[in-house]
Amino acid sequence: MQQQEEVKDTREMKSIEQTNCCIVGGGPAGVVLALLLARQGVPVTLLEAHMDFEREFRGDTIHPSVMEILEEIGLADRLLQRPHTQVSQLTLLTTAGAIRIDFARLKTKYPYITVFSQARFLDFLVAEARRFPTFRLVLGAQVSELVEEHGVVCGVRYHGQDGWHEVRSPLTVGADGRFSRLRRLVGFEPISTSSPLDILWFRLSMKEHDKRVGVVGRVTAGRIIAVIDRLDYWQIGYTIAKGGYQQIRAAGLEALRQSLAQAVPELADRVSELQEWKQISVLSVESSRLAHWSRPGLLLIGDAAHVMSPVGGVGINYAIQDAVVTANVLGEKLKVGTVQTSDLAEVQRQRELPTRIIQRVQTFLQDQIFARVLKASPDKPFNFPPLVRMILHTPGFRTIPAWLMAFGPRRVRPRNP
Repeated sequence: MQQQEEVKDTREMKSIEQTNCCIVGGGPAGVVLALLLARQGVPVTLLEAHMDFEREFRGDTIHPSVMEILEEIGLADRLLQRPHTQVSQLTLLTTAGAIRIDFARLKTKYPYITVFSQARFLDFLVAEARRFPTFRLVLGAQVSELVEEHGVVCGVRYHGQDGWHEVRSPLTVGADGRFSRLRRLVGFEPISTSSPLDILWFRLSMKEHDKRVGVVGRVTAGRIIAVIDRLDYWQIGYTIAKGGYQQIRAAGLEALRQSLAQAVPELADRVSELQEWKQISVLSVESSRLAHWSRPGLLLIGDAAHVMSPVGGVGINYAIQDAVVTANVLGEKLKVGTVQTSDLAEVQRQRELPTRIIQRVQTFLQDQIFARVLKASPDKPFNFPPLVRMILHTPGFRTIPAWLMAFGPRRVRPRNP
């Protein structure tokens, strides 16, 4: 079990805690890993820098592979009892007509994407984790440095609400996202795998007469716009070329409103809700991976190890699959604190190939579709490359993109009595 003791003269630390696994980052990868380890009886401390899980414009798509994982641990039905949207087809509306990516043909109990608030999803998982006495969550924990001895990471120091604390552990897991603090502290440099893009994220109101569409993409020359049903408002993702925000801002809000109204005419009556630039968030889209995910005493997973492009919305799902493999490979070893460097390498070995595959698919789509669309002249009709047209227009092939997005379910190690 975890122990906490008062320390008076150790760098003014309020406490030093000993645990079997310290996880930094309360996103999907960190929370799921903490839950799975706690189910196995492993003492685990989860450190989250913020005081809650509320973030604006986080990814909210849960794919079939994750629903199957949740079913294995008895949570899928309970999750689906909460407010959500199910999307069995992704629709791309183009000047050449509608294209649909079909999930209904997938051989799974959950042939759809579940659109569920990520904040509520994390709250749900944390509530489940709290049922296990070996789980501990610390909110507002700003990790500042690694604790190292003889070249081995053996914990972290963080600043909490009441001062400085230290967590000692045989394994520290960095699940702190694409801007990972732990990745910077250890000095790992990611390798870029695709050209960057920017996305403008904002919301528009939902009205009673609106048709519920789940997720719809609008593809026209010079514009790619995602419209996402968030139950009580529309979330809009407006993709632009990297560095194009200043040009759009210079053109003025009215030009952006007119462009949006032209591309999404059913929402034209409410584009006037965009009154200030502060209503719009600019998010950088990139894809990268680390050559090595670990060093003695430290493992990076999720976006900390491989930043996923938002193309296909697979980031959450691959992060959770990382967590499942980590728990399966290391759970029993963490009970007794005997994790070896070879065990950490095994996690990367199992997860690296599927990660590379999906990143190559994302890079292809960004280069062959996104980049071409954004460079296309608005006064000329845009069409997809021949291979993409064949896949998207042929009924038998339309399940290929859906399968790739749902790819990689992992079995969860059974919980010990």
